[in-house]
Amino acid sequence: MTEHAHDSHDDHHGLGHVLPVKLLAGVLGALIFLTLLTVLTGTTYLYGFDLAVALLIATTKATLVCVIFMHLKWDKGFHAFAFIGSVLFVGVFLAYTLTDTKQYQDQIRDYAADTAIDSPFAQPLPDPPADHHHAAGEEHAAGEEHAEGDEDNH
Repeated sequence: MTEHAHDSHDDHHGLGHVLPVKLLAGVLGALIFLTLLTVLTGTTYLYGFDLAVALLIATTKATLVCVIFMHLKWDKGFHAFAFIGSVLFVGVFLAYTLTDTKQYQDQIRDYAADTAIDSPFAQPLPDPPADHHHAAGEEHAAGEEHAEGDEDNH
């Protein structure tokens, strides 16, 4: 009886799954396509859905890697359940933290407007009032020249 139990245990730990090259090439093509899609969506304005699209693409790529390269497709059902459960668990916590993001948008916009940020997406700061500077090439009225110690307090 112990010999029979030992044989079934060895069957589970065999060589593994030899996958056809066609399947591996298809998964490689899908991962490359999804990577290019990530780059494209990262440089495109998606009307507030940027994070959701990026997470969806990343989750799809991770699922492909787990299912095919980590052989989750051919493993016990419990391991697939654990993977799906962990993805859902992370999704629930991300959804919970994103429920109040609209509440702080006004404060974020005010901070961005008051802070000089070196970014192509930052809003430009408003011009200073006209009485604090002279335009280029502007001359004093009627050719007036100030004395050396005189200050221009405009």
